[in-house]
Amino acid sequence: MALPTTAPDLAELARRIQPVTLAREQTLPVAAPLRDLLPWGGLQRGATVAVTGAGARSLLLALVGEATATGSWVAAVGLDDLGLVAAHELGVRLERLVVVDRPEPAAWAGVVAALVGAFDVVLVAPGRVRAADARRLSARLRERGTVTVQLGDDGLDADVRLDVRPAAWDGLGDGHGTLRARRVAVRVDGRRRSARRRDVELWLPGPDGTIATVADRPSAPISPESSASPCSPSGPTRRSHLTSVA
Repeated sequence: MALPTTAPDLAELARRIQPVTLAREQTLPVAAPLRDLLPWGGLQRGATVAVTGAGARSLLLALVGEATATGSWVAAVGLDDLGLVAAHELGVRLERLVVVDRPEPAAWAGVVAALVGAFDVVLVAPGRVRAADARRLSARLRERGTVTVQLGDDGLDADVRLDVRPAAWDGLGDGHGTLRARRVAVRVDGRRRSARRRDVELWLPGPDGTIATVADRPSAPISPESSASPCSPSGPTRRSHLTSVA
């Protein structure tokens, strides 16, 4: 559901949700294939993670799926075209996700600040933010222990940057078949202990619809059903389709 961005409404929302988030484990869990992307093995409270590149929305949603499954609350601010079906398919519990309308640029930092501490994770796509606002908001995030996952480079200074490189799809035969899996390379970079640059290859998603590392699942074989011609006697037993993609 989308919520208005008035201060009284956000304050009331924070009051209602805050008791749920008082248990302060230092790291929120992520799906096992994503642990190598983060120096903490999960989402460190108070940290900011920036996700960029092709497939960035899919990775952003996948990063918070496990946290919602274990009871964490997530707010998405200004992600107007967030795909809820895609979020669900990537593991996000929609009953733990609150979508906040895009605020006016001058109000953006105040809206996010009102959510900090009430939500375990805030997803943002801020665009340009004044340096002073970014510094104050980053300090508040660290103090209150809220994780920020940011779509794009603009906005807050990120502790970790995840750049999704161009994807390769598997599943199509000679111009027909079913798109079944997407293979991406994620460039990991960051500050301080996160500064070691490295690349991690992922299926996002794999042929079974789940996320996996390419190291654990080197290939995504195309089944005869998905590669056979629709006009052949041994053609596919179901229609070709494309699952939701963020």
